[in-house]
Amino acid sequence: MEKGYVELISNLKKSIVQSRYVAAKLVNREQLMLYYRIGAMLSEKIGAEKWGAKVLERIAEDLQKQLPGLRGFSATRLKIMRQFYETYREIGPTVSDQLLEKGFWNISFSHHIFLISNCKTIKERLFYIEKAASEFWSFRTLEHHVHAKLFKNQGKLSNNFTKTMPENLKANALEVFKDEYLFDFVASDECDEKVFEGQLVSDIRNMIMTLGKGFCFIGNQYRLEVEEEEFFVDLLFFNRHLQCLVAFELKRGKFKPEYAGQLNFYLNVLDEKVKLPNENPSIGIILCKEKKNTVVEFAVKTIDKAMGVATYRTTKEVPAQMKGILPDVAEMAKLL
Repeated sequence: MEKGYVELISNLKKSIVQSRYVAAKLVNREQLMLYYRIGAMLSEKIGAEKWGAKVLERIAEDLQKQLPGLRGFSATRLKIMRQFYETYREIGPTVSDQLLEKGFWNISFSHHIFLISNCKTIKERLFYIEKAASEFWSFRTLEHHVHAKLFKNQGKLSNNFTKTMPENLKANALEVFKDEYLFDFVASDECDEKVFEGQLVSDIRNMIMTLGKGFCFIGNQYRLEVEEEEFFVDLLFFNRHLQCLVAFELKRGKFKPEYAGQLNFYLNVLDEKVKLPNENPSIGIILCKEKKNTVVEFAVKTIDKAMGVATYRTTKEVPAQMKGILPDVAEMAKLL
């Protein structure tokens, strides 16, 4: 073992030093390439020599002796590098090309490891790699969208877009809106709609992050006036990608058909009195606790304004295996 082991330590040291010369401070691409190379060396050598798992601790200690002050190469970290390499080494050339095109080198090592641990298929991982790279997601944002099951929920929104929206906007609209939203920054939804709305508005930054790309907040309880009567839209946004106003109505219970009629009225008024000439017709989204898709389908079937119905859940409802990963309910309650 000793000869092969000494050779491995020498090669690892050489690889690390060479990489440091390439860039005094490792840029992301170089860092990922380094970790992949190290993962490859560890995987192939340990596999060939049939060394036990504890050899990583010895490797980490010897690297520290050879390169005093070296950070980021603990036994745990080396194990992750090996996992990083083994995850991607056997994928086919087509998938490999897709990975590079979708921004493989543009997200951090932490992003990659999180996706390896939390995504079951390469298709799901590719989806999040592309989103994280193109929309510059922080690790926290990526974590939120994975726990909110964006891959599963995007494009599944119950809606009437096919009949009501211009052809060039349909695909974008389905990409922008989700079937379920995770408000993991809200302490609890055991309150009336106005209090719940207040909690969302009090942390509008996270609210926008939850909604997705291109949303700009206009206001809550946005006032509309018709024949000297006042009406109020719960939450009003503008979406830059769709170039239209987006009205959200919050309903704490199960979806009811009459909610579609109410929202249709708001959209008519928004298009008549608020929408600018160069903007697209407004879109409405009803956020409720429960829905039956068939009921939604009949409710929006003949409405000529674009609308959809989505559900939401809060941290309190997150499955047990996610507890400890997402913010603690009590801590968030204090903040709010």
